Amino acid sequence: MRVPQKALSGLAHNPLVKYISADRPIGGSLDYVAAAVQASAVWTSGWTGDGIAVAVVDSGIVDHADFANYNCTGSRIVYRESFLEGDTSTTDTYGHGTHVAGIIAGNGACSPSSWVFKGMAPRAKLVVLRALDGAGCGSDSTVIAAIQRAVQLKTTYNIRVLNVSLGRGIWESYSLDPLAQAVSQAWNAGIVVVVAAGNGGRDNSRGTNGYATIASPANHPSVITVGAMRHNYSYSRANHGIASYSSKGPSVQDHVVKPDLVATGNRVASAKVSGSYLATSPTWASTNFMELSGTSMAAPVVAGTAALILQKSPNVSPDVVKARMMKTAWKGLPLNTTYTDPATGLTQTIQQDLFTLGAGYLDINAALASTDTIPAGKTAASPTVTYDSLTRTIRMVGGSSVIWGDSTTWSRSVVWGDSLLAGTSVLWGDSVVWGDSLAAGFSVVWGDSVIWGDCTPFANSVEKTGDQQSGLR
Repeated sequence: MRVPQKALSGLAHNPLVKYISADRPIGGSLDYVAAAVQASAVWTSGWTGDGIAVAVVDSGIVDHADFANYNCTGSRIVYRESFLEGDTSTTDTYGHGTHVAGIIAGNGACSPSSWVFKGMAPRAKLVVLRALDGAGCGSDSTVIAAIQRAVQLKTTYNIRVLNVSLGRGIWESYSLDPLAQAVSQAWNAGIVVVVAAGNGGRDNSRGTNGYATIASPANHPSVITVGAMRHNYSYSRANHGIASYSSKGPSVQDHVVKPDLVATGNRVASAKVSGSYLATSPTWASTNFMELSGTSMAAPVVAGTAALILQKSPNVSPDVVKARMMKTAWKGLPLNTTYTDPATGLTQTIQQDLFTLGAGYLDINAALASTDTIPAGKTAASPTVTYDSLTRTIRMVGGSSVIWGDSTTWSRSVVWGDSLLAGTSVLWGDSVVWGDSLAAGFSVVWGDSVIWGDCTPFANSVEKTGDQQSGLR
């Protein structure tokens, strides 16, 4: 509702009002990618996302050639709608939504170009739900309206996956946040919701070394929250490392373990909108494609994978899709990786722990090969963590309705990996963030504070230049 500021006090005292949340501003955050996540094997087996619709809540999608059918005629875009007040156009003047859609479902076959970049689910249908404007900004209400439309159209178009490559700061618990509740409703309606973790991994303004920078709605325990890896121009995932800007957990206030897993998200080539805002200065571009970086680019890799899983196993729930991806994620990355900023020449060591990698690096082939199920009444909600000030350690907590730790199949060491769990003792026991209650970042993570008081689009300069950019707004 719209109310004058002077009416808020009276509204707050109304016994029928539980909580008031402002309509806060929000912003949007392939060949190496395919090799890194082992995609080619599943394409060869015929899993292409055919028959599955993926809804994309973003800045719109243009009729790029690679969204045509495999005979390069017609279009796999089956529905369009804008939720911006006074703007009914669904064209993408920002360039973000089209790039995201290309990672999900570009077929790499129809563009008149010598470069071929193929999305994860090259035969999936697309539903365009425009919630961000030409500057990459929207608000809670536009995004919530778009999510609700996806739920309403689920049966009509067989929408089984929802990609949300956008976010904002956390102002309250996910249980009160209307944006987080909207993605929860979609999840409960049977739609796999994939959300970008955020691009705050370099943010040390509060003394957390980039930890506790997960955005909303990525902080909701149900959804699949995705961090970004850099491919370092290598087809071998053993040579990859976490992107320095990828947001780390746990989430503030609720202390949810996030991200859930990671996928390639740095310098990803995908569909380009000529003349759009983001097409003005990408790191690389051709007539039809350009590179962008960010967790916004990693999330659609996972969203496309979800479409493949659902094509193969159409009756599984969103929780099963999430659990299979997390359990089969590759866990062979080292505890630490280094990154040298070309702008400053400074080298930093980044710890690749539970709050950085989640359950590991997405492996599409392994996820599709999995036949694991979840016992009735159980969910794959991400666990929370608690801090013990006496022992200066952190432990993972799961409720009775959550699968993690229930059995050998879903034990914590199986899902997250012994190396990720064991390696975190370095972080949890000795670092300034976790080990000392007097440290600057301690109250940010374990207190009741919130993060980010301003609105910064996800798709800012970090997404244009990735790990070549030295700072983050």
